[in-house]
This record gives sequence, structure tokens and C-alpha cells, in this order.
Amino acid sequence: MAELLLVEDDPDIGDQLAEALAAQAHRVRWARTGRAALGHVARGERVDLVLLDLGLPDLDGTALCRQLRAALPDVVIVVLTARTEEIDVVLGLDAGADDYLTKPFRLAELLARVRAHLRRRAPAPAPAVTVDRLSVDPGARRAVVDGREVPLRSKEFDLLAVLVQEAGQALSRERLMSEVWDEHWSGSTKTLDMHVMSLRRKLAQAGLGGEVITTLRGYGYRYESATS
Repeated sequence: MAELLLVEDDPDIGDQLAEALAAQAHRVRWARTGRAALGHVARGERVDLVLLDLGLPDLDGTALCRQLRAALPDVVIVVLTARTEEIDVVLGLDAGADDYLTKPFRLAELLARVRAHLRRRAPAPAPAVTVDRLSVDPGARRAVVDGREVPLRSKEFDLLAVLVQEAGQALSRERLMSEVWDEHWSGSTKTLDMHVMSLRRKLAQAGLGGEVITTLRGYGYRYESATS
């Protein structure tokens, strides 16, 4: 049984989600405001996954996401939002979200994503690997460029680890979605694209110039190494 924190001010959506998640044998705490959500965290309650509506009446949802990530660095945060512009999605991911769903969403898809995230939250670590100036240690969950750690969100790290483990090899979108998100994934891979965009920016800020992650149009991505 997982401990879920649902942050949603709409009573109809909240009722539906709380009931559906409880039917999946999860324990659901429903916070109707951002301050109520922070109260659950402040009391030290166990949280495995947060479903966070960005449109809250008291606090900015993106700022709340950032606070939750700081307080719960290992928790999975799935953002629920009516904002569909790419910049809004990027801001949510940069604030610490692992995934997002735009409203209106299909309940079956949300439940499938929750199951996938909960299955994959504690995978067995792969061996550490170094490619040129970048070192990735899945056991310690650290990515280091020239001796300096790169701050990555949970799914960003998982994605980078998969790409770097097979540097120089073309990895399909389907494989990346399967290994990082859900082995039974179907549908849009926009979440993958947003995470790659964020990864590129952070790696560039760390000093890895150029496009170290190459887009293979119509197929997927490849992490480039000096020897590939």
C-alpha cells in the first residue's frame, strides 16, 4: 500500500481521484489547499507520491511544487494542470515535478502512471559509468561533470543514466519510455521530450558544450561520446 498525497481544490475531481486511488489499495490524504499539503509534510507523514494540481486557491502551484521537492527529495510528484502551453510544462518540471497530466485527463491513464511511478521508484542501481567528462553513479544517484555535481530531478537522472549506459547507441523513444517511465507505456512521449530539453540545458550549464544528446528524428535519442 502506497501513501499518496492528493493536492486538489476541486471537490468533484478530488472525490473521484480519492475514491479511485483508494480502490487501488492506496492510502490517500486529500489536501484542498497548498497550505494543507505543507501541513501534512510538516507533520512528518510518509508520502510516496504527490498528485499536485497547479491551480490552487491559496498558493502558486509551481512554487508549492518547488517546496515539496525541497522537503521530500525522493518523492514522486505528478502535476495535474489545465495549463497546456509548453512553457508552463517546462516550469513545472523545473520546479521538481517528475511527470504531468493536462486536464481534462483520462482516469485510467492517471492510474496507470501512478502504478508505473510506484513500481519504479526504487530500482536496483546499475554500475557507475564515465563517458568523457561526465560520470553517472546510479547507486549514489549522482551525475558529475569535471568533479562538480549536476543537480537533476529524479526522472532526469534516470533518463541520463539509461542514455549514458549505452553512450553512442541509438535508443528508441519506446525503449526510453519503457525503462524510465513504464514498461507498458502507450501514447504521447511529450514527457520524454521535455525531460531531454531540461537535461540538455543543465548539462550545458555544467560545461558540456554542444548537443551531447542528439535527437534522432522519427526514432529517439543518442548520448554522444568522444569515441562514438
